[in-house]
Amino acid sequence: MIKHFGMIAATIMVVLFQNSIALASVSSIVVDAESGSVLYADNADQRRYPASLTKLMTLYITFNALENGTLKLDDELKISHTAANRSPSRLNLTPGKTIDVRTAILGTIVKSANDCATVLGEALAKDERAFAVLMTQTAKKLGMKNTTFKNASGLQHSKQKTTARDMAILATALYHHFPQYYSWFSVPSFAYAGKTYKTHNFLLKDFAGADGMKTGFTAAAGYNIVTSAKRGNHRVIAVTMGHDRQETRDKTVYAMMDKALAKMAVAEQIDSRQLYAEINRVVPQKQKVRLASAETYLPKSAKNGKWAVQVGSFGNYGAAQKHANKIKNKLAGKFAFRGTDIEKFNLNGKTMYRSKLVGMSKNEAGRACRLLQKNRLSCMVTAYRADTAYARK
Repeated sequence: MIKHFGMIAATIMVVLFQNSIALASVSSIVVDAESGSVLYADNADQRRYPASLTKLMTLYITFNALENGTLKLDDELKISHTAANRSPSRLNLTPGKTIDVRTAILGTIVKSANDCATVLGEALAKDERAFAVLMTQTAKKLGMKNTTFKNASGLQHSKQKTTARDMAILATALYHHFPQYYSWFSVPSFAYAGKTYKTHNFLLKDFAGADGMKTGFTAAAGYNIVTSAKRGNHRVIAVTMGHDRQETRDKTVYAMMDKALAKMAVAEQIDSRQLYAEINRVVPQKQKVRLASAETYLPKSAKNGKWAVQVGSFGNYGAAQKHANKIKNKLAGKFAFRGTDIEKFNLNGKTMYRSKLVGMSKNEAGRACRLLQKNRLSCMVTAYRADTAYARK
């Protein structure tokens, strides 16, 4: 049975202090993990794309299945073609073979592997679509009132959205409901098929007391993180979403947790207004001049853009991403586009990757391509579907 989480979830739903700026550039929240009290909230109820934070719900349902005996850690789960073909990040699982539950969980947490998350979802429901319905139902039971899930991994979907507050509720539920599995969120690395994979959560190393939980990124979502830390007898859970750089995200959540834990160490009652002011004095300020997220701060042509500029094809995913970022930086500020995307395709039996700038109007895409061609850079204008974008870290 899925556990209800009424008292702490209700506490997290109470806003102790809300940012007076109507549209902040990011959404953030810090809560006391034990009581659920909101210590800091900034735009915490704006609905955003969760990216790989989605995997926290996949893990919640997986842990619940382990607890009630539906799954065992050494169970072998079949790898479907759907799961194996999920876009990076992934473990490159082979369709038709199996992976044990323990490895699938570690792959989902540490590597943020989309194929592993899909395997878990397919094992716990008729298919991934049915699992997404279960995810959303579970979210509602936990008190996540503004969350809808559409897949197990966080791959971009226009209707898959959540809030920083709802993610804090989910993280707190994971901590309280499954203490026997919670330590897995602090695993720094694991090995699979002769290769070692390291965590994307650098706070585990950089912040004293940090012990979880999950990062996420897509071009539409920006850089997101849910993390937790304990110092002395106090634990906080912090969420921040919608950053344009990983470094800015990490500096922000570092400041949020550091200030909150310092206050908790010396006072039973925290002045949330004072804490808000202290945190905002030290978080990176660049975020404050942009609106809420990729879906809101972009020009209208990029919000609903259904066109892309393909700028190269490579036999290596990393090379494709590097080239896409290079071209993105050349065109930044000149044209309205959502970000980059890497599209996998097959050419004569070989896996290839296309580099694209995406989320453009047809006119903007044409103008951008013509400028690149004038600079002797190859490109072509193509149609683009936002719901096929990759989940990257």
